Amino acid sequence: MIIIAEKLNGSIPTCAKAIAARDEAYIKDIAVKQAESGATFLDCCASVNEGELETLKWMIDTIQSVTDCPISVDSPAIDVVIEALKFCKKPGLFNSVSGEGNKVDTAFPILAQEEYKKWHVMALLCDDTGIPKSAAKRIEVFDKIMAQAAQYGIAENRIHIDPLIEMLCTTDDGEGISMVLEVMSHIKKTHPKVHISGAISNISFNLPARKIVNQAFAVLAIANGMDSSVMDPLSQDLRGVIYAAEAMIGLDDFCAEYTGAFREGIFGQKK
Repeated sequence: MIIIAEKLNGSIPTCAKAIAARDEAYIKDIAVKQAESGATFLDCCASVNEGELETLKWMIDTIQSVTDCPISVDSPAIDVVIEALKFCKKPGLFNSVSGEGNKVDTAFPILAQEEYKKWHVMALLCDDTGIPKSAAKRIEVFDKIMAQAAQYGIAENRIHIDPLIEMLCTTDDGEGISMVLEVMSHIKKTHPKVHISGAISNISFNLPARKIVNQAFAVLAIANGMDSSVMDPLSQDLRGVIYAAEAMIGLDDFCAEYTGAFREGIFGQKK
């Protein structure tokens, strides 16, 4: 599983407080803990109303002072992400584009440049109409994004597709979840090199015992092709579920990765 570590995000109250206070110790501590827990990318999201680019630069510089784990530069503003790429010492994840407006046609020419050809990119399956309510409509957005990727020469294995995981408690008889899983399955069957991603914890908002819901969804999502996720890498229970699910669908010969991760204390026992 490609892990996009989620905890350095200004939408989280404790992180927002640290960002406002320019608390370097907090940012460094969370960055190191997530990197040491196996993060592939460290998501870096300022989530501020003013001075976003300057704030991202401070966060990125602070993170890079203690770890060389690649950074997921996260902002809904395409121009801000493009500028923030320049602060990163190594290729990471451009987070994100979508079918809205000219986001793809603004970002993909940059990612096609030699300087940024090793960067990955997150693409959300929404467009100018909002979040599509059916699998067919989300697949239409996906097909359009993939056509634009081909046009600009963006390799499929650089693309992480977020089918937009919504709250379980707002879906009728789980229809929303079935729809997302249908989209995931379609993507994996038609474009097997594309990564399927998303924020696992979105599924459990406003529900009790959220960790259990997150774990249940992770199993379903992995079975339908998810191989990249925005998640808390410090959660041993979730990490264990992911290793077990990957072994069950044939991604771990003789359970070597599962048993190795257990012995290393990644899950199932205290370090």
